[in-house]
Amino acid sequence: MKLLLIVLSVIISGPFSVDAHSKNKSEVPEYTVEGLKLVPNTKNIALVWAEPGADLSQYKRVHILEPYVAFKKNWRRDQNRSSIRVSGSDMERIKKNVKEIFLAVFKEELEKGNYVLTDERSEDVLLVRPAIINLDVTAPDVMTSSRSTTFTRSAGSMTLYIELYDAETEDIIAKAMDSRADRDNGYMQWQTGPANRAAGTRMMRPWAEALRNGLDEARDTTKTDKE
Repeated sequence: MKLLLIVLSVIISGPFSVDAHSKNKSEVPEYTVEGLKLVPNTKNIALVWAEPGADLSQYKRVHILEPYVAFKKNWRRDQNRSSIRVSGSDMERIKKNVKEIFLAVFKEELEKGNYVLTDERSEDVLLVRPAIINLDVTAPDVMTSSRSTTFTRSAGSMTLYIELYDAETEDIIAKAMDSRADRDNGYMQWQTGPANRAAGTRMMRPWAEALRNGLDEARDTTKTDKE
């Protein structure tokens, strides 16, 4: 976990940024320190590095670790410049909600492909270590003594950093990074707790679909080769 936090601190504080809709990878390293190679022309995920020749077809089950969640730099300070007052407990509650949404979305998507979620560590288990960083909730639903109403065009944005491991050997197979922003409605909309949860689900859904599709493609390719 310490290594993951070091990596994330570099990503958060450095000049590097990821645009989910930009495929300009000229400044992105081709290889990671683990020897993972940059995958060209990826769908739904901006940046993916994978072990050359990696095969995901053996994985029938998935173990997802609790996501690490970090807000955008100075997010609380910037929020508190407005009429909203965000406390430390508000931030922890939002983090908890983000973790719950992430796990629920990924569970739902993986079950569509008949993948079983497990806590076991065996040869047919893919270990997923996710992190949500640069979390920017435009209008947080905070606990206040008085009723407040906030109108925004978008609920916010977040970045996914994810690592995939063989659960038995703990060898890293792939890592990926992608940013998502909630849709801009083109008009001001009242942001509530349920609205923020719905926005979080919308932003995370393509990530979960990308993981399931990757496992499906590996499984289907292996099945075809055997026929």
